[in-house]
Amino acid sequence: MKKRVGVIGVGNVGATIAYNLALKESCDEILLKDIREDYTKAVALDISQASCAINSKTKIEAVSNNADFKECNIIVITAGIARKPGMNRDDLLLTNAEIMKSIIEKIVKLNRDAIIIIVSNPLDAMVYTALKISKFPRNRVLGMAGILDSSRMSYFIQEKLGKKDIQALVLGGHGDEMVPLIDSTKADGISISKLLSQKQIDEIIEKTKNGGVEIVKLLKTGSAYYAPAHSTLLMIEAILNDEKKIYPCAVKLEGEYGFKDTVTGVPVVLGKNGVEKIVEYKLSLAEQKAFATSIKSVNTLINKVEKYIK
Repeated sequence: MKKRVGVIGVGNVGATIAYNLALKESCDEILLKDIREDYTKAVALDISQASCAINSKTKIEAVSNNADFKECNIIVITAGIARKPGMNRDDLLLTNAEIMKSIIEKIVKLNRDAIIIIVSNPLDAMVYTALKISKFPRNRVLGMAGILDSSRMSYFIQEKLGKKDIQALVLGGHGDEMVPLIDSTKADGISISKLLSQKQIDEIIEKTKNGGVEIVKLLKTGSAYYAPAHSTLLMIEAILNDEKKIYPCAVKLEGEYGFKDTVTGVPVVLGKNGVEKIVEYKLSLAEQKAFATSIKSVNTLINKVEKYIK
């Protein structure tokens, strides 16, 4: 069977995802959809011509009609307004919830077996919105965040320690209350708590939480896209190739970690069915407290969305 990936929202993140999928021949077909139809056609042409240089067999198509956006294995949604300097992810809530609701209502009928990956912010609340509107099971609606936050943490650790094999893990909501797991974070197999001072670790945590903000300030007219796109690509490939890899992703909890009817970032096994298992790490008391605080922050947004989408 052909592997088909649909990308809705062909801004910097969506276009970068499609470009890398095509050059790596990760799938057979890519459908691109955006309200800017001519722009989307231009992106499809540009990526198609780039992929011809390496004889990639992946077909890229710009789709205008909802009826042609169908039978996707995976749908990636990046659509929504992006942050500007001075904004946080939560400022986007109701506008992007309305956009998400409209998109999901249009695509679910012709993509009943699709796995949906959400990239739009505020991430956790948008995953919750997509779940409610699509009525898909929780294993087929998930969000990209933990991989990105963990990779940012790895970068800031490397700033302190130099190039090493960093294994970082960030859980919780994709926002200011994210939860870096220091006890589970290692450099060349050694806990960073043995390699760095508490002051240095605190600096890394703060930088990780503000990693996206720094890029927004520097760009002035947009937000990060290379790292978010690559993080999404890892999820897509793990699902399409049934890799059974463990990645931190935003998913709905149904009792795991002591919480339910909420969405947050936790380690999951990704395979052909989407989220095939939620991995429960043993958290320290401090991490449990931070995780509960993060959940509370996410639930504040979810409660606002719940009222809005009813």
